[in-house]
Amino acid sequence: MTGVTGRVDAAARGQTRIADRVVAKIAAQAAKEAVDERPPKDADAPRATVTVHRDTARVRVSLDLAYPCDIGRQCGAVRRRVAERVKALAGMEVPEVAVQVERLHRSGAGTAPEGSIR
Repeated sequence: MTGVTGRVDAAARGQTRIADRVVAKIAAQAAKEAVDERPPKDADAPRATVTVHRDTARVRVSLDLAYPCDIGRQCGAVRRRVAERVKALAGMEVPEVAVQVERLHRSGAGTAPEGSIR
């Protein structure tokens, strides 16, 4: 029998690998949190796809937004929130977050009834 010291060098311990689908779920939830106004109930939940290489994740988020809204500001908020949450929860750098707006849903406030003319 050989003696065991109880200490293992960091290089010999291995590494933790976070699955791409886990990072995608983190990104989708972060996108949902970032949107100011919730789209109507018939809107789809945000979806995300990721490409992970070592400790870097490139993210693509698809989502629906309520209309009217400041689309540029909403997309910027999504990019920031996704990058922050993926870094905090998965420990990965996120140099790129592509946001794709799938649909715009008319919000209930301030819309004219069907058939009216302004």
